[in-house]
Amino acid sequence: MPGVHFLVARSSTLDCAARAGIIALCEVAYQEDFSRLFELFPDALHVMARGDDGVLVSHAEFVPRWLQPAGSPALRTAYVEAVATAPDCRRRGLATAVLQRLTGVAAADPVWELMALSPSDPGFYGRRGWELWRGPLAIRRPGGVVEATPADEQVMIRRLPRTPAALDLATLLTAEWRQGEVW
Repeated sequence: MPGVHFLVARSSTLDCAARAGIIALCEVAYQEDFSRLFELFPDALHVMARGDDGVLVSHAEFVPRWLQPAGSPALRTAYVEAVATAPDCRRRGLATAVLQRLTGVAAADPVWELMALSPSDPGFYGRRGWELWRGPLAIRRPGGVVEATPADEQVMIRRLPRTPAALDLATLLTAEWRQGEVW
């Protein structure tokens, strides 16, 4: 992609200016408060796209989660968050490019068994190979309590080389509870 430079980095390596740039981009893209992004996801791996002028134009990250399909062991999941592109840079393939790089990192690392996200635009992700989880969703709380997720919540998955071949997208899928948005 001419004129765009990509960087992959862990949260722990980002300086204050880089963190502030990611927060500002996400807030402009979503019109929401992202000030706690690094507090909520301290172990994230980020892909950032910058223009030749150094300005951050697109971003995506993943955080570690354990998603468990009913009747199966929990899967170490690269859970995608904060996919954002500057409004004046949309429709240029930037979000697709940062997602491809993020997927490449997860696919190359043998620790990850699955990728997942809660889509703001299921069609966008579906066109890029993500699959909608068709079964019910729930959250595992401490003490073994499982709480059903509202029916309007959606999760999409992306298969990786270590994703179990028999993964059934129509079964119950649970995730551990976390602060902020549970999915």
